Amino acid sequence: MKWLSNLGFTTRQQLAEVGHAARLFVRLVLLIGPTLRRFGLVRDQVHFLGNYSLAIITVSGLFVGFVLGLQGYYTLQRYGSAEALGLLVALSLVRELGPVVAALLFAGRAGASLTAEIGLMRAGEQLTALEMMAVDPIRRILAPRFVGGVIALPLLTAVFSAVGILGGYVVGVLLIGVDAGSFWSQMQGGVDVFKDVGNGMVKSVVFGVAVTLIALYEGWQARPTPEGVARATTRTVVAGSLTVLGLDFLLTALMFSN
Repeated sequence: MKWLSNLGFTTRQQLAEVGHAARLFVRLVLLIGPTLRRFGLVRDQVHFLGNYSLAIITVSGLFVGFVLGLQGYYTLQRYGSAEALGLLVALSLVRELGPVVAALLFAGRAGASLTAEIGLMRAGEQLTALEMMAVDPIRRILAPRFVGGVIALPLLTAVFSAVGILGGYVVGVLLIGVDAGSFWSQMQGGVDVFKDVGNGMVKSVVFGVAVTLIALYEGWQARPTPEGVARATTRTVVAGSLTVLGLDFLLTALMFSN
C-alpha cells in the first residue's frame, strides 16, 4: 500500500500548490489598481518583457507566415482555391497560431527570465530585506511584473500575427504569383474583427495571465539555492507551455463551437 500513500501525498502536495497559486493570483488581481497608479513600474516591465522578446517574436512570426504561405498554397491549389490563400493565412494566425506560438515563445523567454529574477532575489535575501523594511514584496516586485506581462503578451501576439500575414504575402504573392488583389480581398471579406481577431486577443490575455502567474509563483516559491532557481525556471517553461496548450483547447471549444 506504499504506492497509495505516495499517491495521496503527491496529490495533497499538488493541491496545496494550486491553493497557494490561487491565493497569489487573487492578491495580484486586487493589486492591479494600485499598481497602475505607479505606471512607471509597469512601463519598465512592459519594456523588459515585451521589447526584449520582440526580436524572437518577429522572426518566428515571419517564418511561420512563410510556411503557412507555402503549405496553404499547395493545399488550396488542389481545389482551385489558391486565391483564398490570404484568408487561410490570416485565420490561421489570428485565431490559433498567433496567440499560441507567441505565448509559448513568451513562456520560454520572458517567463523563464521572470522566474530566474524572482528566484535570485529570494536566494539573495532581497525579498526578506524588503519585508524587514516594511515593504510588501508582492506589491512592489510581483504586481508590476504581473501587470506588465498581461499587457505585453497581447501586443506581442498582434505583432506576431501582423508579421506572419506579411510573410504569407511575400511567399504567396511575390514568390509564387498569387493575385495580390485576391489575397487581400479574400482576407478582408472573410476575417471578422470581433469574432476572429477579438477572440484571438482574448486568448492572448488569458495566456498572458497564466504564463506570468506561473513564472512569478515558481520564482516566489523557488528554493534559495542555484539548483532551486534552475529547477523553478525549468518548471516555468514546462508548466507554462502545457497550460497554454490546455487553455487553447478550452477557449477554442468555447469561442468557435457555434
